[in-house]
Amino acid sequence: MASTKSTSPAQSRLWDLAPYPVILADEAGTVAELNDAAGHLLKGAAPGANLLDVAPAWLAQAHQEAILRTRLAAQGTRKPPVLASVSGRIAAYSFEAHPTVTQDGSVVWWLIDDTDRRLAEEALATERERTTFLAEASNVLLASLNTDRCMATTAQLAAEYLADVAIVITPVSNGKLPVARAVAGQEADRALVVADPSDLPGLGEALQGFPPVPSRWIDPAALPAWVIPQGFGSTIGSVVVTPLPGHGVPAGALILLRGTERAQFNENEEVFARLFAARAGAALSAARLYSEQSAITQTLMRDLLPPSLQRVEGVEIAGGYRPAGEAERVGGDFYDVHPGSSGQDPSLVILGDVCGKGLEAAVLTGKIRNTLQALLPMADDHQRMLRLLNGALLTSHHTRFATLVLASVRRSENEVRLRLTSAGHPYPLVVRRDGSVEEVHTHGSLIGVLPAIEAHSAETVLRPGDTCLLYTDGFTEARGGPLGDELFGEERLRQALSGCADMPAGAVVDRIQMLASQWLRDGPHDDMALLAISAPHTNHLSAVDGTTRGRYTA
Repeated sequence: MASTKSTSPAQSRLWDLAPYPVILADEAGTVAELNDAAGHLLKGAAPGANLLDVAPAWLAQAHQEAILRTRLAAQGTRKPPVLASVSGRIAAYSFEAHPTVTQDGSVVWWLIDDTDRRLAEEALATERERTTFLAEASNVLLASLNTDRCMATTAQLAAEYLADVAIVITPVSNGKLPVARAVAGQEADRALVVADPSDLPGLGEALQGFPPVPSRWIDPAALPAWVIPQGFGSTIGSVVVTPLPGHGVPAGALILLRGTERAQFNENEEVFARLFAARAGAALSAARLYSEQSAITQTLMRDLLPPSLQRVEGVEIAGGYRPAGEAERVGGDFYDVHPGSSGQDPSLVILGDVCGKGLEAAVLTGKIRNTLQALLPMADDHQRMLRLLNGALLTSHHTRFATLVLASVRRSENEVRLRLTSAGHPYPLVVRRDGSVEEVHTHGSLIGVLPAIEAHSAETVLRPGDTCLLYTDGFTEARGGPLGDELFGEERLRQALSGCADMPAGAVVDRIQMLASQWLRDGPHDDMALLAISAPHTNHLSAVDGTTRGRYTA
């Protein structure tokens, strides 16, 4: 470094040996000295030149601010201020400029190349941002098990963070491609497109789960029209097609488009797109599996859920069911009503309780119901039906047993005649119109335990206003009350039923269920099912004269 009035030869030699570019500028911003490294870095810089002409704007401005602070400190007779470093870019590199004030008020700037550090920091920040995005994307995608919503969410997230336009395509369905397209900042639209995946290079392979084709191999001009959403006015400059891997089978493909205004996809961005696609594919696959399982479950549920009941051949019949688990829809309790095949044949009412609860019990419930339905031609012979059902359960792989009560229901003028047969089930209860409650003493063996069973039938007659209640032990064994550990019990059930005198069957069911729920509160319980059979009132319209309204009387 050449010497000046303010710089000694020894100091000049020291600066020449400095590992960094060094430049000295006076209060007017004129370059006084600089070493060779600074001369190579700042083109045109030489003693006598002005910093405004040879240095980047951020360095020239920092020098002016440093001089101003130095003058203000001198006016206040304070020591020279400690100046903060500044940073900025010179050509393609990043530098930190550290200032030092000399005795005559000039400032020495030491320029330290921090390009590598800044690149590392930017790369770390980018990775952190991407990791955060992937975590948030996974949470958003897995929050919905709806396939259509998952497709739309995938397209919107990809368009917002990865590209200008994103298209999600799932495998062909009924000869059409399900497509979700999104432009950054807009809602996604869905459509079924009749198109050949081979029209877009790499799409057919991606839908089959093959590795992606590099974006540089895809010509944006070759994009088919159905890929680009309506209203996207930019020219496509870069395309990425990547598979959406699923659980064992491909979940679809993701297409990313960028306009010519943005830089083309680089290799790192393609890798990141595949990481996002892996999460999106897993979410789509989970949604599809859920949809398939839901459809299967709904199909099976149609045969497992209790049927809706109504008046059968003039007899009021109502049922109620509450599974043990709030999230379950089926369990081990069930009921069925089968109208007689003709006006002369009685209707058959069935209420049962399979040992256990939940889906496993529901499977056996379905088998019992199907078996009994097959035995309907012998519905008037309860003992034979129960023996055949018992044999069917003994030969199955199930180790559970069941209790049942069968009721043949026949209406005769103003009465309803019932023949009831129990197989290990609680006694049916009859509430008369005056509120008295009677037990129907029928009993028999459990179903599915012993090779031979016994069953004894009993008969009763319901007159207008009377109701017969069939129920499972989920009601009598329901624990609740003030301390939460007392059984609802048979006596409390009888008292509740007594208060249902002269009520329709539906009202009886609602009241018993309400009282049991109040007793349980939020406590655990077994499956609970009940069935009410009521003899309806025979109504006659009477009138005082020809003008006043009539009234119904029993």
